[in-house]
Amino acid sequence: MESARLAWHDSFVLGFGPVDALHREFVELVGAVQAAPDHELVDRLAALAAHCEQHFEEENRWMIETEFPPRDCHIDEHNAVLQSVRDVQALLAQGDVDNCRRLAEALAGWFPGHADHLDSALAHWMCKRRFGGKPVVFRRDPVARQSDEPVTGA
Repeated sequence: MESARLAWHDSFVLGFGPVDALHREFVELVGAVQAAPDHELVDRLAALAAHCEQHFEEENRWMIETEFPPRDCHIDEHNAVLQSVRDVQALLAQGDVDNCRRLAEALAGWFPGHADHLDSALAHWMCKRRFGGKPVVFRRDPVARQSDEPVTGA
């Protein structure tokens, strides 16, 4: 069964603007791959791959430069995701649409947990280093997303 299309939602906001901007673009690009007709998948996946390279490189740089304590496992997860995207790009170039669709669904399922656990810690770390405290996040939706709820938003 195909899951709902990944869409940006206030519950994804972590309170560190540069991370939130990267995440918003990631969510939009994954959603675009999920919604793409077969003939657009190559271009949509290429855009997602380019974004992932830049996104993960930026977060990895912040973690290394600021000596973020759990950086190794976070960087390893970025590397694994990027390798999966590259592997699926190669399969898609051979006409394998199914693996591309599965990757988009897997990324839609992976992102909320990654953001909630690993990236929220990074956002807190970066805010503490830059501003002296944790980020403050105001949400328009008063009901916070729970881990077992769909990742789509209005």
